[in-house]
Amino acid sequence: MGILGRMNNKTGFELRDADYQRRVRESFARQGLMAHLGAELVSLEPGGVVIRVPFRGELTQQHGYFHAGVTGAIADSACGYAAFTLMGAEDSVLTVEYKMNLLAPADGEELVARARVVRSGKTLKVCMADVFVRKGGVESHCATVLATIMCMAGKADRGR
Repeated sequence: MGILGRMNNKTGFELRDADYQRRVRESFARQGLMAHLGAELVSLEPGGVVIRVPFRGELTQQHGYFHAGVTGAIADSACGYAAFTLMGAEDSVLTVEYKMNLLAPADGEELVARARVVRSGKTLKVCMADVFVRKGGVESHCATVLATIMCMAGKADRGR
């Protein structure tokens, strides 16, 4: 059992901070890149996060698709925040590495990254994100990311 002595029945992950939603939302609001992209934290639960970003011409590559950098950025953040939901209030998060497979051009009106924790260790958390592009109400799977996220124990996530 976790520090709070309870386990989330839906995901099976231990909660170390009952106030994780506030902590994650406040951290996300401090991310300059996510603000620049116009990204939104759509939902979060222990071990899972969804981030979306609407289409803008400034976010495209030369063919008019979402740039892979946007795809990677929201997948990385979604994985990091999925891991962060399982950390204590006194901890913070940092990506150690990630690998992205681009499966199809991200041609659509918005990108949606759905991340989940696959394995939650004390220091390292392995996460996976699937990224979908929505066009005309239809979602297409355009990328998959596997990430390793580090818990920076005792280094609280605070603004500078």
